[in-house]
Amino acid sequence: MSSQLDRLKRERHTIQVMTEIYCHGHHQNRDKLCADCHDLFTYAMKRIDKCPLQADKPTCAQCPVHCYKRDMREKIRFVMRYSGPRMLVYHPILTILHYRDEITKKHTPRSNDKART
Repeated sequence: MSSQLDRLKRERHTIQVMTEIYCHGHHQNRDKLCADCHDLFTYAMKRIDKCPLQADKPTCAQCPVHCYKRDMREKIRFVMRYSGPRMLVYHPILTILHYRDEITKKHTPRSNDKART
């Protein structure tokens, strides 16, 4: 259970870093996130907190549950597409851990899982 909590904490940190990289690159904010990026980050944190797969949560790219609204999903994808390659430069260990999670934390449906589309 502790390792799962650590992974969720790391996932939150990864999203924070990716949002910061995107905002700094697109909005030239160095000290804090702009209002739009802050709203997206806050939304992403709420989605992680409300994830129905908490105990077995895969990375969002591997997740069978789409919990983001369509417009927010597009925004976070755009942020991740921009920030992903840059993460290797600024946060290589975090990037490696994220890819390890993506490979090892594939969700296996249980009989009591509710499929949401």
